[in-house]
Amino acid sequence: MHICHCVSREKMIFVCTGVIFVAQIQVTDLTFSYDGSPDDVLKDVTFSIDTDWKLGLIGRNGKGKTTLLNLFMGRYDYSGSISTGVGFDYFPYQVPETDLTETAVDLMEKWKPEVEQWQVLIQMNALKMDPECLYRPFGTLSYGERTRVMLAVLFAAENEFLLIDEPTNHLDSRARDIVKEFLASKKGFILVSHDRDLLDGVCDHVLVLNRATIEVQAGNFSSWWENKEKKDAFSLAENEKHLKEIGKLKTAADRTGRWAEKSEGTKIGFDPVKEHDRSIAARSFIGAKTKKMQARVKAVEKRIDREIGEKEGLLKDIEKVTDLKLQPLKFHKDLLINAYDLSLRYGDAGEELFSGLRFRVKNGERVILTGENGCGKSSVLKAVLQKLDLPGETADTGLSISGDLDVASGMTVSYVNQDTSFLSGSLREFSERRGLEESLFLAVLRQLDLGREQFAKNMEDFSEGQKKKVLIAASLITPANLYIWDEPLNFIDVFSRMQIEKLILQYEPTMLLVEHDVRFQEKVGTDIVRIQ
Repeated sequence: MHICHCVSREKMIFVCTGVIFVAQIQVTDLTFSYDGSPDDVLKDVTFSIDTDWKLGLIGRNGKGKTTLLNLFMGRYDYSGSISTGVGFDYFPYQVPETDLTETAVDLMEKWKPEVEQWQVLIQMNALKMDPECLYRPFGTLSYGERTRVMLAVLFAAENEFLLIDEPTNHLDSRARDIVKEFLASKKGFILVSHDRDLLDGVCDHVLVLNRATIEVQAGNFSSWWENKEKKDAFSLAENEKHLKEIGKLKTAADRTGRWAEKSEGTKIGFDPVKEHDRSIAARSFIGAKTKKMQARVKAVEKRIDREIGEKEGLLKDIEKVTDLKLQPLKFHKDLLINAYDLSLRYGDAGEELFSGLRFRVKNGERVILTGENGCGKSSVLKAVLQKLDLPGETADTGLSISGDLDVASGMTVSYVNQDTSFLSGSLREFSERRGLEESLFLAVLRQLDLGREQFAKNMEDFSEGQKKKVLIAASLITPANLYIWDEPLNFIDVFSRMQIEKLILQYEPTMLLVEHDVRFQEKVGTDIVRIQ
């Protein structure tokens, strides 16, 4: 492993004769694979970035985004070099179970010992946080509070290039907006996120791990995607043009080749009776003609090779957003769920999660529940499942229902849980337990870009994004009257999100779901219900 540090003056930003010099991070021929894996996660990667950029890191699940951040942190051995004049720090900080009883003030000493409390408090104010959160046991903070405390500590120091990995997972819409506004005011970081709204609102450059290449481009996700669609359309057109040209050349080469063979065959063995006007002297003429034809064949073959060479590589980075298939069932009743003045609480808790909630789900509608973390969105889904009394999905949660929650009986429901911790064993075992057709299940996983090499692994070794794809694939191939999905897109890459959006818009299944992705809400939701 080689980490080269640039000379100290490159760490500085200074003005000389009107020119601003900014430190760079130069990655050269970077190659890395995990122990025991025959495949390289990153191979011969070379790029450079400026340390004052707000850089979005984009790529499919499993392309090596988090791995790249860990390589910057020096956590793995690799070949190649990373040349930099700045230090790195990484979000999220690791908090083991044993540390959850400690306060954030105490944990700061482990995360970033050089920062002072006043520096963190300045960042907390920008993140619209109560300073009191610093002095509470970390385990008592919500996901949103933990995220913002960590970001406050992360940005409290100076002269660092910050590596931010999925900061909005499990955050509600309000917390996401706060984090977006905060990051938009900063610079000097890499942001790994699959949230298009966040990438567009924050980034001024993107680093893209394409299927076969690495790309650095100015702009945000949407500007990059627009350019990519134009580039892909041009590549497809060029590919089609080369294919047609190759076809024509092959036909010409075949025709000329057959002429040459036929001509060569007439040099000797002619019948003097049938060809009485032909003499032996004609052999030299025929030979010259044949040689000319053969030369023409070789010239055409060279052109074919050149066309094939120009064609190669045109499609290597094209993101094939493959069309998936959904098999929704039409229910015989139009109204599937009717909630009127609904209230929920757990056990004998005196305080209700919410009260007076009203919404309906009709055939073909896609109702999205939104609201702050802890307001009871997932509890509504559990209450619906409880009413349906589905085997395996209605464990005793102690959930008490007040008001009216009418759920049509006899429905077939497909449920995606936001929790993936229960996934273990092989994909074959999972498909057998769920009663899925294994070949179809694996085909959908491939369409969601789960690599074939993952099929031989146990699911506990999958990334969170890969685990979510298992649950979504299982749901997609289950014919159902109602699809209940609880935060399905956490950890799912942006290309798979677009696939799923397209699928839902095409087949119009009836859905009740919790999802915070603003773009997803805008595209697929027929009704958005906010829980106060």
